[in-house]
Amino acid sequence: MKDGFLRMACATPKIKVADCGGNAKKIVAMAKEAADNGASLIVFPELCITGYTCSDLFLQKSLLVSAETALSDIARQTSGLDAVVIVGVPVAAGSSLYNCAAVLCRGELLGLVPKINIPNYSEFYELRHFTPGNTEQPIKVRILDRFVELTPNIIFECSEMPEFKIGVEICEDLWAAEPPSGKLALSGATVIANLSASDEVIGKADYRRMLVKSTSARLLSAYLYCSAGMGESTTDMVFSGHNIICENGTALAEAKRFTTGIIYADADLQKLEGERRRSNTFVETVNMNTVFFHLPVKQLNLNRYISKTPFVPENRDNLNERCEEILSVQSVGLATRIEHTNAKSVVIGLSGGLDSTLALIVAVHAMDMLKRDRKDIIAVTMPCFGTTKRTKSNAEILADSYGVSFYDIDISDSVKQHFKDIGQDINNYDVTYENSQARERTQILMDIANKTGGFVIGTGDLSELALGWATYNGDHMSMYAVNASIPKTLVRYLTLYEAERSKGILKKSLTDILDTPVSPELLPPKDGEISQKTEDIVGPYELHDFFLYYFVRFGFTSDKIFRLAKIAFNGLYDDETIKKWLQTFMRRFFSQQFKRSCLPDGPKVGTVTLSPRGDWRMPSDAVSTVFMPKD
Repeated sequence: MKDGFLRMACATPKIKVADCGGNAKKIVAMAKEAADNGASLIVFPELCITGYTCSDLFLQKSLLVSAETALSDIARQTSGLDAVVIVGVPVAAGSSLYNCAAVLCRGELLGLVPKINIPNYSEFYELRHFTPGNTEQPIKVRILDRFVELTPNIIFECSEMPEFKIGVEICEDLWAAEPPSGKLALSGATVIANLSASDEVIGKADYRRMLVKSTSARLLSAYLYCSAGMGESTTDMVFSGHNIICENGTALAEAKRFTTGIIYADADLQKLEGERRRSNTFVETVNMNTVFFHLPVKQLNLNRYISKTPFVPENRDNLNERCEEILSVQSVGLATRIEHTNAKSVVIGLSGGLDSTLALIVAVHAMDMLKRDRKDIIAVTMPCFGTTKRTKSNAEILADSYGVSFYDIDISDSVKQHFKDIGQDINNYDVTYENSQARERTQILMDIANKTGGFVIGTGDLSELALGWATYNGDHMSMYAVNASIPKTLVRYLTLYEAERSKGILKKSLTDILDTPVSPELLPPKDGEISQKTEDIVGPYELHDFFLYYFVRFGFTSDKIFRLAKIAFNGLYDDETIKKWLQTFMRRFFSQQFKRSCLPDGPKVGTVTLSPRGDWRMPSDAVSTVFMPKD
């Protein structure tokens, strides 16, 4: 439960219809097993104490008394568990019978939530037995020797973990046009528990899965769908125990159908609350009764997959599809800007590195989209003190293979003259030595754009913007920055995607570029090889992209990011290394905001961008103190 993580469980026991005592024993055994495995919320199916398929037996006093006795036994025998246990039970109130979810915690019955939408069509005829829950007025019910409210308008909140708020709905409630879960979420519920007895027919499982995923996404919530399984009567229906746990549109766990047992998932409730705060259309406007419960906050050994590359899809098919989509977004943005400005050319500084290669690929796609001659793309390589034969050769091959115009302009003499003008020692490899080259290159690109009636395409990526790894008024500047929302880890995959679709010398060159160390090449090479490797200076980009994603996208604390990074990069980096580069990221992210406050235009591609006109607004003089990881 620390850092907002909550382990949840859906448990489907193999019951016997109308055997309340026997079913209670199985429920208790599964609840204890789930709690022993760290679950703080354990959800059972609809009417699991009696069985959903009791039919007219629900009208028998003996069954109802047995069900209450079984509920009492479950409450007593789970009183030592640090978990909320939710079970399905029929409850009589006056002349009415309700299909209820009983919410238990440490032996106490916190409340009864009735089913609102009672199906009475096709194979269902629940209205023969049950009354819909009253959404207007709570009902006081005497049960387990005390009075308890029976109402759908109730939220169960953990005092020790305020983001852990439970709302409950039952089976058909989810399938209705206006599910109760909407109001529950708007009253603050971050977790929706659905106790269900959904029978199986062909194609229903896909629709059920889609419904649960989409509901969790719409409500920005965790959603547990726990369904009845084997043991229910098969007179007219078969139940498969199709349990699903989702978080904001993502399925965290799913049971194999036609089985019984327990599935687990660790949801991030802080993440969900953060998403809600970001969304100004998610406004908590519904006021419901809140019942508080107490559970100790415990540290989980997370059973949750944490990707090392959160910007990159894990599935290769999805990755290829995503790469094509991203290239299309970038190309359409550039093509639109070319048409709007009536540009006769676009100018790119082509270094033979990853970022400028991707910018060239985007420009080629844009010109093809506009059915214009690729010669209208002017690629300019500008070798200087740090340029190696490898990168210069790759730049030449790319320009030739794509059929674009190509300029080779050696800027060494120009930079030397500039050094002479400002009194810079050519043997002093300081920041002036480096940035003078970057600014000279930008001046040349701008002047060529003026001369040819075009504009300069920026090549810098999102990761560099986050770290401020750009020369102000040098490569920091352009007229349209096509890579501005593409992180370095994704730049690599986009270039790989293009390489795999290419042939011959172009494919070979793109592959070599992927193998070339990332470098601005501003310091002289050693023995003809790149001497200045960016990741040796600022740290591994895979770590920085990880930090960036969770800091900007979800607003996580450094300590939580550190915890996740230790899981994701286990075996690759030790804790000391991760913390070192996390400190570097935070320090640079805050100190370099001034460069992001005046960024050129560029297309938004993913959910994380740093444009001051888009998703990220931050004062340039903010300090990083409270955002640094603790020692």
